[in-house]
Amino acid sequence: MYTVDAGHISIKYNRLSGVNSTTFREGVHFMLPWFERPIIFDVRARPHTMNTLTGSGDLQMVNISLRALCRPDPTKLPEIYRNLGTDYDQKVLPSIINEVLKSVVAQYNASQLIMQRELVSKMIRQRLVQRAKDFNILLDDVAITHLSFSPEYEKAVESKQVAQQQAERARYWVLKAQEEKKRTIIHAEGEKQSAEMIGDAIKKNPGFIELRKIATAKEISNLLAKSNNRLVLSTESLLLNLMESGPADAQGQNAPAGKR
Repeated sequence: MYTVDAGHISIKYNRLSGVNSTTFREGVHFMLPWFERPIIFDVRARPHTMNTLTGSGDLQMVNISLRALCRPDPTKLPEIYRNLGTDYDQKVLPSIINEVLKSVVAQYNASQLIMQRELVSKMIRQRLVQRAKDFNILLDDVAITHLSFSPEYEKAVESKQVAQQQAERARYWVLKAQEEKKRTIIHAEGEKQSAEMIGDAIKKNPGFIELRKIATAKEISNLLAKSNNRLVLSTESLLLNLMESGPADAQGQNAPAGKR
């Protein structure tokens, strides 16, 4: 009598007939002493991690780590035991994982391995699952856990990225300088047109200057009104010396009256 734990399946070896094709699941089972002995397989998925150093399509050395969850095919346990034994995973997985990784990685360049990592992982999974089926091993999951390159290549990639960033920064400063130049030209043209318009207005209407003085005085008075300080300013300070011609005109008007 023997017991099969949960997650395990057993087969029997008979001294007369060899490995029995019947499988026994968890529970208590009977056997003939001396003539039979149980062979128990763990059919739960177990993780296996493999590290491989291989070359990419552009001859760059790649250090890649792969994790696979594997378990035996419950219907093929007698065949697995006859051909491989109970340590089937240690005998098969290292060789087929190295084989598949080297064949897949060689199809991609180093940059493609980084940018198309999901596609590379999917192709490795498909080929590895198909390859493991030849040995009656089932793979529940396959994933790339680590991917690195030689220090020289990583340094070259870093230098390239720094150069690209510097080029982008230089392009930004060039565009900024061009925009500043355009802004300066537009501002200068606006000032030129404004000066021409003011000159034309002065020629056509001499009172334009007095109107500008009044507008400026209004702005100054509004600023002073909002200030907490109180000042008394003359008309000259407010640019409102509008009576500068007043006394001359008054004398001109009073002179004829004195003669009379």
